[in-house]
Amino acid sequence: MQVKMQDNHILETAVGTTIYDNAKELGLISREVIGAQVDGKTVALSYALQEGDKEVKLLTFEDAAGKHLFRHTASHILAQAVKRLYPAAKLTIGPAIDNGYYYDIDSETPFTADALKAIEGEMKKIVKENLKIERFELPRAEAIALMQEKDEPYKVQLIEELPDDAVISFYRQGEFTDLCAGPHLFSTGAVKAFKLTQCTGAYWKGDQNNKMLQRIYGIAFPTKDELNAYVQQQEEALKRDHNKLGRELELFTTVDVIGQGLPVMLPKGARVIQTLQRWVEDEEQKRGYLLTKTPLMAKRELYKISGHWDHYLDGMFVLGDPHDETKECFALRPMTCPFQYQVFLNKKRSYRDLPMRLGETSTLFRNEDSGEMHGLIRVRQFTISEGHLILRPDQLAEEFKGCLDLATYMLDTLGLKEDCSFRFSQWDPARTDKYEGTPEQWNEAQGIMKELLDANGINYTVGIDEAAFYGPKLDIQIKNVFGKEDTLITIQIDMLLAKKFGMEYVDSNNQMVTPYIIHRTSMGCYERTLALLIEKYAGAFPLWLAPEQVRVLPIGDEHISYAKSVCDRLCAAGLRAELDDSSNTIGYKIRATQMQKVPYMLVIGAKEVEEGTVAVRNRAGETVTKSADQFLADALLEVAEKRR
Repeated sequence: MQVKMQDNHILETAVGTTIYDNAKELGLISREVIGAQVDGKTVALSYALQEGDKEVKLLTFEDAAGKHLFRHTASHILAQAVKRLYPAAKLTIGPAIDNGYYYDIDSETPFTADALKAIEGEMKKIVKENLKIERFELPRAEAIALMQEKDEPYKVQLIEELPDDAVISFYRQGEFTDLCAGPHLFSTGAVKAFKLTQCTGAYWKGDQNNKMLQRIYGIAFPTKDELNAYVQQQEEALKRDHNKLGRELELFTTVDVIGQGLPVMLPKGARVIQTLQRWVEDEEQKRGYLLTKTPLMAKRELYKISGHWDHYLDGMFVLGDPHDETKECFALRPMTCPFQYQVFLNKKRSYRDLPMRLGETSTLFRNEDSGEMHGLIRVRQFTISEGHLILRPDQLAEEFKGCLDLATYMLDTLGLKEDCSFRFSQWDPARTDKYEGTPEQWNEAQGIMKELLDANGINYTVGIDEAAFYGPKLDIQIKNVFGKEDTLITIQIDMLLAKKFGMEYVDSNNQMVTPYIIHRTSMGCYERTLALLIEKYAGAFPLWLAPEQVRVLPIGDEHISYAKSVCDRLCAAGLRAELDDSSNTIGYKIRATQMQKVPYMLVIGAKEVEEGTVAVRNRAGETVTKSADQFLADALLEVAEKRR
């Protein structure tokens, strides 16, 4: 058989030969090579080539798939260390994640800081032992018997939940065996540098009705230098963490009796969101959007029409018994689309009415798992700049480009564009139960979206099984300071829901035609955007976004009258200014203002009163004297231009 390997090497090889042996023959093996991908599927270097395999890519730690394989092996080393030290502990799952790995463990012994140190020490022994990692498969009955023998009830449950035709594989390293799909490194000795970072609580399968487990997080790297660099980066990230900084700057808070994932916006945070919202709504109006305002809840019948009742019920907050058809049942909305469609359906429509661009500042509710929530990044109630464009097929390309232009304008203005990446989210043909429509409809929709993305020069990755249940989408992805990736903005093509709602327009031939729909956000979730802006600017927002833009600081009581007149003029002109007329020293006032990261402070003493000027001090500590009029003009221009 012929296989194409790294750098377009074409290799004649036999079925059953391992990737490692083939790569070695070509001189491609080095310490950096830790795994491979065969036709896009990640495998171990010990993978034996099969008939039909066409292309092999060797992986290093620099590859995302290589990092995943490396960290997955580290999670097994962690689990082995735990079982050595705490034999009664029960293992559940231990995946690699974007910035490390974790293992969820059921143990009566709490994993304190001292316990984590002991586990780390045992992990070092396992790495030093350089245990070979071997894969094997078992029939279902034997697999269950093995895990029962090892007294691992969670593993037994996982096996029992696997499909009948599933391959049940295990990995063995020394005395330790774990149920796992793999792949892994050759041996434990390759994981040279690692650290356990924390232990938190996590419900089994993320369900609060299940038992609370202990989740041990860790990081792992090929070298100590890389580990040390990461630790240093994380220390810097902690300083920018919105969950910490946002509370210190009094932007938001959370309250136990209100609930997890339900943040309270304090006046400063509310002011930033209001500023963003006004900007978004004004910009959308300039681009031809019609503003709507729709209910926060609806009867289940609406969600049944849209398909959300069948595909998204677990993620909704339901008011009433969802299974009792004899009684009225409502649900808080997790999205706005079926509500906004009623605007189109309000009267008969012509092709001349299209495109109809509908925009709304929507408050949405989603029943996120408790383990998934984090500060403002992922919450249960959030506000979003949601919009739906109802259009003719011939308008799709232009309107998609318009949505993309709007999103990139927003990101560029906010300073987030350089931190974003693009994902073309597609359906999974193997999981048709998750999606509406036929394979033909999905192939058509995804083909059209691919043409649009390519025509607009978008450099994207493909995400299988990441689509909405009604259509493919472009996800604009962004990472927080800790490297966790989330979706900020989406643009989705929908060829299905309009028909389900009976949406039609009269075309130029007087025929009734079903429109296309684009679902989109212009900036995304306001709470998530605020979190990202806090981290991006370390709380020091650009002037136009700052909740307090100017603080006026009179040096003594005799300067307060003039200072107040300056502050009043700033406020009257639309700036967010405050006067500190306290009896504190000017040094204290300056330090307090700096701590709150206010963009400008105006220091006023006898000279400024006499000359009608202000001493303008910025956040960098630079001071310049200006007339009050000149400062006002300069500040208003800076706001208008939305400078960063």
